[in-house]
Parts: sequence; C-alpha cells; structure tokens
Amino acid sequence: MDFSGPGRRDPGVITHHLNLDPTIRLIKQKKRHFGPEKDKIIQGEVNKLLMIGHIREIQFPEWLSNVVLVPKPGGKWRMCIDFRDLNKACPKDYYPLPRIDQLVDSTSGCELLSMMDVSQGYHQIMLAPKDHKRVSFITSDNTYCYVAMPFGLKNAGATYQRLVDKIFRPQLGRNMEVYVDDMLIKSKEAHDHVKDLNETFAVLRKYRLKLNPGKCAFGVSGGRFLGFMVTQRGIEASLDKIKAILDMGPPPTSTKYND
Repeated sequence: MDFSGPGRRDPGVITHHLNLDPTIRLIKQKKRHFGPEKDKIIQGEVNKLLMIGHIREIQFPEWLSNVVLVPKPGGKWRMCIDFRDLNKACPKDYYPLPRIDQLVDSTSGCELLSMMDVSQGYHQIMLAPKDHKRVSFITSDNTYCYVAMPFGLKNAGATYQRLVDKIFRPQLGRNMEVYVDDMLIKSKEAHDHVKDLNETFAVLRKYRLKLNPGKCAFGVSGGRFLGFMVTQRGIEASLDKIKAILDMGPPPTSTKYND
C-alpha cells in the first residue's frame, strides 16, 4: 500500500461543483494585510500547494477570498481560506451523512479494528473547471485558485461522503464504516482482519487514495472513532474526557453539597 503523498481523483469518479445561486452578486474581499512573518508562512504554504498541483495562479477571478491563519498546537499555523461569502451563495447539498451512533454501535463485538485517515482527503477530489475562478484567493504577492476541492467549502463534506459511499459500497456495514474522512475497518474474527484490510487497500489503490500513516492504527482491539472509544465490548469512556471527574476529590465538608 502506498502511503506517500497526496493522490488525485479521476474526474470521472467524482467532481465537486459549486452550483452557485445566480441571483447573488459576486464578492471580491478586500485584501487583508499580514506582517512579514505571517506573509512568509502563507507564501510557504502557497508554494507547497502549487508544487503538488492543488492550486494555480489566476488573472481574472470571479470571486475572491482572503487567507486566514489558524493557530495549531506547538506554535505553528494552518492556512485556511475565508469562503464565508462564497458559501452564502451555494445552496445546501442535502446528501445524507451516516448516523454516528449507528456507526459506533456497529463496532461492538469486533475482535480487531483499524482506523485510517486519508492524506489531504478533500484535496484528492477535483474541482469542476468552471468553478476554478470562483474558488480564488489573494495573498500579498498574487491571486490563486484551487483546482482541487479545498477545505472550508460549504458542501465539501457531502461530496466526500458521496465518494466514499460509492467506492466502498460493497464493504459498508460488512467490514467497514466511513464517516466523511474517518474510516474504520472492523473484523468479527481476528483471523479475517488481514483479508479485510487487503480488500480495503485494493479499493484505495484503484482510486489512488493515499493514507496518512501518522494518523492510522492497524489491527488494534480498540481505539478512537468519531470521538468515541470503541472496543470489542462496545463503547467505553475516553479517559481524557473524564479525567476532570476522576481527579475531582470529595468535598471537604457536607456543606459543599449545598453550594
């Protein structure tokens, strides 16, 4: 299984379309100014996206959005795009997402599990060419547009769910559960797990989906899925969620209960 680098979807499999409301006027956001340090961070991220082909330069954008830097743990920054104006012009895609409680409950009784994360999953879906000039953004040095589906678009999650529902349909509910970009392989019997993984890897390879190995866990008896700790016994409390309760000592006096 190839774990390295982002893949790219065949447009024939699925393409993201904006389907803009034509009655809403085009909006070009006024460029926001950043200091030299943040401009350098933005340019570094832009260069990465250009190199792997997720964006390109554009001269005449229809819509124009600003870059936003979001702080990450460890003092780093994540570059996002402020698509709020564009999203207001996009009707909601009502494609149904799976029920989280049903997906989580379905893992009960499975001896082995594998949690997998697709590397830059949204970016592996192509954006319709007519929409390139709409999904554009401005930096201190140029204007760019996405050619791959970016994070932050209103209906990106629905498009991604369509993709995984389509390509993994024979496995869903049997040995696999998927909620947007959260994937879980489940095996009732431990000796079937390698076979179930191979079936999944074959689909990933066919559609050129790449995994992020740092966020995958293979052949485990339990792990986190959609915010829950799932095991063969069923759902268990996550220690980090209940740590405050476990660490809370008894009140020093009975009057504490009346406060």
